[in-house]
Amino acid sequence: MSNRNAYTPGPAGGAKVQKDGEKWTLIVVRELRHSPALVWQALTDPAHLAEWAPFEPDRNLSPPGPLKLSTVGMPGSQVTDTTVTRAEAPRLLEYSWGGNDLRWELEPFGGGTRLTLWHNIDRGFISWGAAGWHICLDVMERFLSGEPIGRIVGPEVRNYAGWQRLNAEYASQFGIELPAPKNKPLE
Repeated sequence: MSNRNAYTPGPAGGAKVQKDGEKWTLIVVRELRHSPALVWQALTDPAHLAEWAPFEPDRNLSPPGPLKLSTVGMPGSQVTDTTVTRAEAPRLLEYSWGGNDLRWELEPFGGGTRLTLWHNIDRGFISWGAAGWHICLDVMERFLSGEPIGRIVGPEVRNYAGWQRLNAEYASQFGIELPAPKNKPLE
C-alpha cells in the first residue's frame, strides 16, 4: 500500500450543484485514466468498493435488484436496504443510499473514462458530500493505478488533511455557507 500520509487532495473542482427548489443534486465529473470496464468494476465489485467507497454492499452491484449497503466508519450499524434500479455495464449504474439517489455514468474519453456522478444530498451538507466524493474518487484512482492508499471515509475523512479545505472551497464555489460541524454521515 502506498503511503497514505503523503496523500493530499488537489483543489476543489469538477463539481457543481443543480438546484431545483429544495432538491439539490451534486454533479461530479472526473476524467480517469482507466477504461470504462475497469471503472465499472470499481463501482460494482464489493472487493473494489472496499478499497475506496463509503459503504460496503452485500453483493455485486452489476445486476439490478435488492441489496444492502452498510455505511463504513460510523458508530453502530447503518445499513440501507436499497435496490439497484439500472445497471447497464459499463456505462450506467443507478441506486439509492441513505435515502439519496446516485447515478453513475461512464463514457469513453481519450484513453480513459469520463465518470459523472449525480447524487442528491441535503443542501445543508452538499459541500461535505462534494469534499467526501472528491477524496473517495482520488482514492479510487490510486487503487486503479496500482497504488492503493486505503479508503478514507466516514468521520475519519473530516479529520483528514485537506478535507476542511475542500469543504470550504466547494461551499464557496456553490455559493453556500459551511455547514455547522456535526457527526453527520457523509451520504
